[in-house]
Amino acid sequence: MYIKLLEKFLCASALLFAVLAGAVAAQDVGTLDQERLIEAPEPYSPYVDQHFPQRVLWGDAHHHTSLSVDSGMIGNTNTPDTSFRLARGEEVMSNSGLRVKLVRPLDFLVVTDHAEYLGIAKLLNEANPALLATDVGQEWYSKMNGSPQEAWQAVVSMQNDFTSGVPRFADPKVSRTVWDDVVDTADRYNQPGTFTALNGYEWSTVSNGREGSGPPGANLHRVVIFRDGPDRVKQILPFSAFDSGDPEKLWEFMAAYEEDTGGQVLAIPHNGNLSNGQMYAEVIKGSDMTADYAERRARWEPLMEVTQEKGDGETHPFLSPNDEFADYGTWDFGDSFGNPKEDWMLEYEYARSTLINGLRLENTLGVNPFKAGMIGSTDTHTSMSTTREENYFGKLPSEDPSPDRYKGVFVKDSTTGDVLVYDWQLVASGMVAVWARENTREEIFDAMARKEVYASTGTRLTVRLFGGWDFQPDEVQRPDFAAQGYARGMPMGGDLTSAPEGKAPTFMIRALRDPDGANLDRIQIVKGWLNADGTTEERIYDVACSDDRVIENRRCNRPVGSTVDVADASYTNSIGEVMFMAHWEDPDFDPSQRAFFYVRAIEIPTPRWTAYDAKRFGVTMPSEVPMTTQDRAYTSPIWYTP
Repeated sequence: MYIKLLEKFLCASALLFAVLAGAVAAQDVGTLDQERLIEAPEPYSPYVDQHFPQRVLWGDAHHHTSLSVDSGMIGNTNTPDTSFRLARGEEVMSNSGLRVKLVRPLDFLVVTDHAEYLGIAKLLNEANPALLATDVGQEWYSKMNGSPQEAWQAVVSMQNDFTSGVPRFADPKVSRTVWDDVVDTADRYNQPGTFTALNGYEWSTVSNGREGSGPPGANLHRVVIFRDGPDRVKQILPFSAFDSGDPEKLWEFMAAYEEDTGGQVLAIPHNGNLSNGQMYAEVIKGSDMTADYAERRARWEPLMEVTQEKGDGETHPFLSPNDEFADYGTWDFGDSFGNPKEDWMLEYEYARSTLINGLRLENTLGVNPFKAGMIGSTDTHTSMSTTREENYFGKLPSEDPSPDRYKGVFVKDSTTGDVLVYDWQLVASGMVAVWARENTREEIFDAMARKEVYASTGTRLTVRLFGGWDFQPDEVQRPDFAAQGYARGMPMGGDLTSAPEGKAPTFMIRALRDPDGANLDRIQIVKGWLNADGTTEERIYDVACSDDRVIENRRCNRPVGSTVDVADASYTNSIGEVMFMAHWEDPDFDPSQRAFFYVRAIEIPTPRWTAYDAKRFGVTMPSEVPMTTQDRAYTSPIWYTP
């Protein structure tokens, strides 16, 4: 008996010893692994410490729904829910009952309804008792439910209130309810890592001389975008033109928001082609711009919208007569009141001339007020971000695809009755691309703030740009070229300073066609600079050409040609390139001159939305209607400062 007990004891002891020994061995191995990990000079995996942006994310940052009076009052019944559902890739219904879907989902969307009378159209559609109890509510309700002309008259009267700064209906409880619902809707669709719904709105001032807003008529609208979620954004109500028509007052509101909530916010001016020389003016409230104003503008408005449905805003043929691609989607009719356009105004409306003027102002003020990146967005008022030519659903609810939509009158002179803009002049544009690490509010906002973004006129070209002092021609072909670009240079939106002696800036550019779109015609670098005598210049350099063309005198030696069959609304990718990899060194560099450089990537010709309408509906377009287009992308610049 004792012997058996002793055997059991010895067996248990042996087992316990084995377990303890194993634990000690495991501890030794773990300690050894830790020591090896600590001693290792760098991780084997090249990606564990790779923190630079690797993803291009596509979105729309200027987007209206039925909550905007100039949308919901004239037939748009689609709410922000429809906007987010379409953007996420779902099928939705247009205002005329057509089925709509995107070729691929967007990565993010900012619904930016007008702050002025936000949600009033929705309340009228619901016959809200509190609103209908007022005389003005009855007036609006009657016109909205009358003829299309009466509904538009109601919208015009409301927009005149924006201009006067005096609302005819104001109820803080209504404003709070509507804004909270806007924020909650965005939060419901926000899915970090998959789809981002940022919070935003539009501040919609039209100058009338009050509060230093400038001579009457200029469209000075800004989109306001928040980095934050409901916990911070619900602490405020949108600052509107009823609060002030002065952009400086908007900046004060933004500064107060950041101070009070700990959040972050930025503003993006609309394309300036309807501002009659005021969006990027140098005379502020009757006086020359000051350094203080320039610093605040650069702080709060790091981006500019350069393309959307109401015309393209990169440059104008008058400003860039040597640029054969300058006349893209040009609108020249004047401003929001029909005041005529004068040549002197153009310089203060378009992106390229504004970037050039920024160099000159920096030289005198010590700060560049227009050191802005470039984005595109739709400015749709249909709740639909449809920017592809074959899938274009117009800007307003009345411009859904139909046999006669090209005939529509978009703007008429209020005095003479002359047609200033037809619907066929609308541009199926635009989109914003951001370079980010992941798809979240924070990453997308931060990319915008640092200007690592670019604009597209509607298709999803992937474009990457780096500038530095020693990039070699073969490096752009390396698989890790982006890592080298960040390590030894600057991405789009960045700054190069103090050129090393004997060095000129070198650039690495990659451009890849939209996988569902057209091949590429060429890649260009657009340069602007400031001469010693204070004059400014611009120059375009073709840096890559498709189809075995060569560069002569800075340009591809012949046009790319066209495969478009207008009658069939079709084309082929038998010309052009799928991808360009280009290295370029500035041959005209002067280290004493301030300068900027941005890339323009241009697709081969494709059918315009008017050609698709002609084919689908069997209509013959007037001779003045353009039937082809060449979509393009504009990167944010890289600046050089001596």
